[in-house]
Amino acid sequence: MPMIPQAVIAMLASARIGAIHSLVFGGFAAKELGTRIDHAKPKVVVSASCGVEPGKSVPYKPMLDGALSSIDFKPNKCVIYNRPGFQIAALNHKMDVDWQLEMLEASPVDCVPVLATDPIYILYTSGTTGLPKAVVRPSGGHAVVLKWSMWNIYGLKPKDVWWAASDLGWVVGHSYIAYAPLLNGNTTILFEGKPVGTPDPGVYFRILREHDVKAMFVAPTALRAVRREDPEADYAKKYKPLHEFQALFVAGEHCDKETMEWSRNALEGKPVLDNWWQTETGWAITSTCAGMGMNLKPPTGTAGKAVPGWDVKVLRKDLTTADPGELGQIAVKLPLPPGAFSTLWESEERFKDTYYKTIPGYYDTMDAGFMDEEGYVSVMARTDDVINVAGHRLSTGQLEEAMLESEYLAEAAVVGIPDELKGEVPLGLCVLKHGITVDNEKIFDNVRGQVRKNIGPVASFNLMVVVPKLPKTRSGKIARNTIAAMAAGKEYKIPPSIEDPTVFSAIQTALKGIGLIKNTDNVELPEGL
Repeated sequence: MPMIPQAVIAMLASARIGAIHSLVFGGFAAKELGTRIDHAKPKVVVSASCGVEPGKSVPYKPMLDGALSSIDFKPNKCVIYNRPGFQIAALNHKMDVDWQLEMLEASPVDCVPVLATDPIYILYTSGTTGLPKAVVRPSGGHAVVLKWSMWNIYGLKPKDVWWAASDLGWVVGHSYIAYAPLLNGNTTILFEGKPVGTPDPGVYFRILREHDVKAMFVAPTALRAVRREDPEADYAKKYKPLHEFQALFVAGEHCDKETMEWSRNALEGKPVLDNWWQTETGWAITSTCAGMGMNLKPPTGTAGKAVPGWDVKVLRKDLTTADPGELGQIAVKLPLPPGAFSTLWESEERFKDTYYKTIPGYYDTMDAGFMDEEGYVSVMARTDDVINVAGHRLSTGQLEEAMLESEYLAEAAVVGIPDELKGEVPLGLCVLKHGITVDNEKIFDNVRGQVRKNIGPVASFNLMVVVPKLPKTRSGKIARNTIAAMAAGKEYKIPPSIEDPTVFSAIQTALKGIGLIKNTDNVELPEGL
């Protein structure tokens, strides 16, 4: 479903009758949608005729038809919402029913009581490849912690206006577009579009002003896109003052210092607070909790402290506790608090092996970072994004943070590539700010200087390329593993969740230019390319 009220209605209707819903992000192609339908085996599929993006509409019904034709499983019915003002999708009258016609004959039904441990939804992780992986969310604890979090983490009282600028297809959309604000009596904003193209980089600020938004939740990647188009925040100035706005919360990936400061300045000095959580957890593991009166100016680069209920540790490989500031594996001591996932759909053994086997007695977050003396946590990279340079473990997040100290860069990504002498060395991808006309070598010298200044010569940071943009999933995560495999000359597959798969050809050309790629026969493209 696209980002329209009917998507939330379908979610809430499923919950009301005690059914389990599984919402799939509308950007997936037919093959990936079919894989999920075949795995979840739903009795009913709800979809729409199309979604809307800047300058175009995206037909959903043909993708659904293609998905169902590619699998053996078939649902009992498909409910199709034909969006007014767009081309009407043709219905298959053996299986499809029209949303509007069904609503004319529908009547209310009573809520169906279920156990607190019964699932309210299953959600496929954005990194699903091969065998699908879907988290199962128990309903009771989920409801309790989401309502608690709106007051205590985000500082929202009933009737305040809240905006989580995510998609309903991701966990943020489930928790903080649909359920949490409505449980807490807040107005929740649905936004269908992009941060810079609907119609300009000021759209976020316009919405904050026009709807008197009290607090907003957004991914750093969206803020970086806005900052790249509007480096001086000129569009933001058109919508000042923001009388009601209190705080911006960021999550989904590490938020670099420059983006944090740009956002704070664009928002008239209001707090910009990082928090960290995962699809599996359903709500924040660490945060600066505005509603609990915590320090609203936490150390830059941290994702706050452990939220009540989460016993967060940073561990070395030998499972001893890391020293303050020492990079290690972030884990959560069991038991997990309410709201966390209870299993993987039809994969109980995989659930145990993936998350609890590697560190006995702990939930393995598979993220790396460190904790300071006061308990503030910095999440720097996924565990497999930590690179080992001559025995020194460095996080990609630390290196990217240092790169972005350069005056020339809007975005940066780092991956590790094999090196005979050092084992691994970092490769940096540089996305330039608009209007930069400086010679690449001067830019590289500047970036190297920043890395040397902030990390040290231990990083052995010499390899860089300039690319037009970074390959990101639709949830904002950089596809580092794919870049690393490409640069190392290994076989790689472009993930189906990538927002713009065509960016890989530009990266490939740039890597060829520095002699890292010798052939292009080792790539598996997603469907449609």
